[in-house]
Amino acid sequence: MLTAFARAFKTPDLRKKLLFTLAIIVLYRLGSHIPVPGIDYQNVQTCVNLAQQNNNSLFGLVNMFSGGALLQITIFALGIMPYITASIILQLLTVVIPRLEALKKEGSSGTAKITQYTRYLTVALAVLQGTGLVATARSGALFSGCPVASQIVPDRTIYTTVVMVITMTAGTAAVMWLGELITDRGIGNGMSILMFISIAAGFPGALWAIKESGKLAKGWIEFSTVILIGFVMVALVVFVEQAQRRIPVQYAKRMIGRRSYGGTSTYIPLKVNQAGVIPVIFASSLLYIPALVAQFSSGTSTWKTWIEQYFVKGDHPYYITVYFFLIVFFAFFYVAISFNPEEVADNMKKYGGFIPGIRAGRPTAEYLSYVLNRITWPGSLYLGLIALVPTMALAGFGGANQNFPFGGTSILIIVGVGLETVKQIESQLQQRNYEGFLR
Repeated sequence: MLTAFARAFKTPDLRKKLLFTLAIIVLYRLGSHIPVPGIDYQNVQTCVNLAQQNNNSLFGLVNMFSGGALLQITIFALGIMPYITASIILQLLTVVIPRLEALKKEGSSGTAKITQYTRYLTVALAVLQGTGLVATARSGALFSGCPVASQIVPDRTIYTTVVMVITMTAGTAAVMWLGELITDRGIGNGMSILMFISIAAGFPGALWAIKESGKLAKGWIEFSTVILIGFVMVALVVFVEQAQRRIPVQYAKRMIGRRSYGGTSTYIPLKVNQAGVIPVIFASSLLYIPALVAQFSSGTSTWKTWIEQYFVKGDHPYYITVYFFLIVFFAFFYVAISFNPEEVADNMKKYGGFIPGIRAGRPTAEYLSYVLNRITWPGSLYLGLIALVPTMALAGFGGANQNFPFGGTSILIIVGVGLETVKQIESQLQQRNYEGFLR
């Protein structure tokens, strides 16, 4: 990987793309530290420091995706999450709404239209989430237990509230634009790169907090253990993410005029982790709902006490069990809606392709569905185990939770984005260094 980056910097056009990507990343991180107008910065810092000491992780997932900008209430506080949510919603609606499914089949023009719908939905979600964040900050519920939480927004007029919401919405639109700039003029997928940077930005502080809270050899034993576990998890994720089941496909020869077409052999790659990190995000978001409702409810009712006892802390057996089964369920759910065996079988039959030993048409679709279900089981169990490693193995190191830097969500995203970016750099290097038949 380091060799690929070194070779890329030696190539002039790739060097320009890498430097452009780095400039956008710097701009993105700069915006993540500029506070929203109307915020008392000193009170925010006081509550943030207190929340870190108490390990308040109610908004931990969104805060992780924003690179820590959410709890700082900056102009990029919402980060990339509205775009991720909009993309997932559009992808789910593609299966339900025939119009979107028809657009998906139209090729580049249909994809451009779906991208436009995603942008509109992103702005709408940013307005909704920005309003919720401002209301939460004004009520003091953003930092429960902080003595100055209700003084984060001193001016509570309608004008100040509207300005804060518009600023956060504009910040989300700017983040979306920066991501598209990286995709068009830089290296890799822009949204994935910004997500990678947001998560990686929290690594140094979280690791140093573990060292400071450690008791063995001034914390260096805990620090080294966490680093070692992190490397093992990265190696495991790389191994599983690269694993795939290759279904062989052969195409029959066809004579069109005097030319012969087909007769080639290829394969359909079915990844073990076909769903990616989406099931972990779905399960984490769903488990935040009970804790969020309990925090905003007043009084000391029985159901509120039960939720706070079992579903707020990530190390409780009830929480771990529900979290694991939700990940397995969403893994099967997402694979079922994202991969259509019947459509793949019809396309193969249309172009004269077949799986050796399997008849074309419906038997092929049934075979693909059977294989997909078989490999989704280990993929879903792998996702559940990776997501639970921090709560089960790292609970003693600084109160690690599911949003710990070496947690399942962060490791899956960082490794996935890193592998994809390196592949793109290597492919572009191969295109520029390939001499073909000139020699």
